[in-house]
Amino acid sequence: MVKKNVWVSPNEKWWWRVHKEWWKKDIAHICTKEEAIKRAKEIAKNQETELIIQKKDWKIGERNSYWKDPFPPKG
Repeated sequence: MVKKNVWVSPNEKWWWRVHKEWWKKDIAHICTKEEAIKRAKEIAKNQETELIIQKKDWKIGERNSYWKDPFPPKG
């Protein structure tokens, strides 16, 4: 099963959307971007997937991965 990324996106109205990649329904509508990121981060960590955060202009502002890397970078 392919895990879908979790997105935080602006809405045409006043809220922020938390949704999965290519899903028709949103997981949540939240008033502030900070609260939307907090909720989306919980979901991404729980499902070990990637969190993608968009800015108000719809461009990707940040990406964070929450899965176990089988080949972590060597420091």
